[in-house]
Amino acid sequence: MMIKVESLFHSYNNDENYAVKDASFEIPKGEVFGFLGPSGAGKSTTQGILTGLLPLQKGNVTVAGYDVKNISRKMFNNIGMSFEQSNVYSKMTAKENLDFYKKLFDVETRDSEELIKLVGLNGKENVRAGEFSKGMKHRLTFARSMINNPELWFLDEPTTGLDPAIAADIKDIIRAENKKGVTIFLTTHNMFIADELCDRVAFIIDGEIKLIDSPKNLKLAYGEQLVEVEYQKNGNVVTEIFSTILEEDKVRLQQVIGNNEIQSMHTKEATLEEIFIKVTGRGLE
Repeated sequence: MMIKVESLFHSYNNDENYAVKDASFEIPKGEVFGFLGPSGAGKSTTQGILTGLLPLQKGNVTVAGYDVKNISRKMFNNIGMSFEQSNVYSKMTAKENLDFYKKLFDVETRDSEELIKLVGLNGKENVRAGEFSKGMKHRLTFARSMINNPELWFLDEPTTGLDPAIAADIKDIIRAENKKGVTIFLTTHNMFIADELCDRVAFIIDGEIKLIDSPKNLKLAYGEQLVEVEYQKNGNVVTEIFSTILEEDKVRLQQVIGNNEIQSMHTKEATLEEIFIKVTGRGLE
């Protein structure tokens, strides 16, 4: 297992007010594992413990074969971390940022200019990071997380603040690295990116993991089939969604089809976000 967590608890005040409560999960090599929940759910706290940024208070955690109770410097040669909040050096150029970071590792590193081009910052190699937009800094942070060829890659909201084209490129890079065998721990409140990229997801709310499963299985278990119908009514186009399971919806659907001019009709699968709300009773904001 690349990550093994058993009965993890964490309190910022060292009391019974836990930010993470009795969390347990395992992540095998090569998996993209999504850790999903709203702000304040315990995502960043868990990631902080896994990456050695927060001390382990209670529970057992191994990361890339290392016990985080006694973190070895060697562990950091094997992991990469891309944070939601960019923390690059403003007075250094993009290339200088990556070249400086390279020196922290005892393993072979990737070419700085190649990574800068990979994330769409080509031509900006010698521009100071302080002149970058928020999205450009985010991409530089993302590039930096790949510099040591990590076998375990922690990604915190990797597409936040990026325009759709750049976000699509970032997702393609994540897929390509995963195909090489890189294990990915993805924290996000964006259910769309989780649905697109993750083999399995964990729903976390108020510090507790509510369930862990694949997006496909969750849709089969919780996502009832729906039909979305657009039809003309009193000169206006009306859109309604009907369940194909509930008897009253099936009757109503037949009535709408029989009595109205249908513009369009298609089946609609429940989204991961709709399932999250159904399971946890909470939204993602």
